[in-house]
Amino acid sequence: MGNEQKCRVRFGKQESDGKALLETNEILFRGEFRVKIPFAKIRSAKVVNGDLHLRTTEGEAIFELGTAVAEKWREKILHPKSRIEKLGVKADARVALMGFGKIDGDFLDELKERTGRVTRDEVQADTEWIFLKVETQKEIAQISRISKKMRGATALWIVFPKKNSKDGLEGVPKITEGDIFTAGRAAGLTDVKVVGFSATHTALKFVIPVAKRVGEMA
Repeated sequence: MGNEQKCRVRFGKQESDGKALLETNEILFRGEFRVKIPFAKIRSAKVVNGDLHLRTTEGEAIFELGTAVAEKWREKILHPKSRIEKLGVKADARVALMGFGKIDGDFLDELKERTGRVTRDEVQADTEWIFLKVETQKEIAQISRISKKMRGATALWIVFPKKNSKDGLEGVPKITEGDIFTAGRAAGLTDVKVVGFSATHTALKFVIPVAKRVGEMA
């Protein structure tokens, strides 16, 4: 992915080759040491000789990314897109929320700022964006049922816990990204995009393959 890069990182007295990942609200590095830098802790970001220099509340981190990537990442860090922008929801679009509760009120508020056409737990014939939040294997089974209600370019975003998230139901095995991929593809859908939904959840986008859309040719 464009937001994952092999590079060398210096942080304090530590230095290592590894992989850097630019997420929605943070930048991660995994090598001989690991670093997680939330955007909120970044005090300045600049590019010097092709390296991304981040001054944080915990010290300076230097990512040797190359000028093009460093400039791109700097821009995304300093001017991040909103969650709704990253999810691609259009103004006045018809949206269906499935499996979201009271704790997700901030997301509902964000949606309502973009569109007044939001339904809960119901996919209508003209629904353009579906957001399904799943926490268990039983809930993943809904993907197949929902896929049958999708038409044309309808987008289905599956929101699920991140691998290292502490959220979830006690005693219930955590679902994985692989589980989501398998269920989506088994339902005849194609995965096209992944974004960080929140600090604890990831969102994976599925659509009907163009060749299978009613009235469209391959």
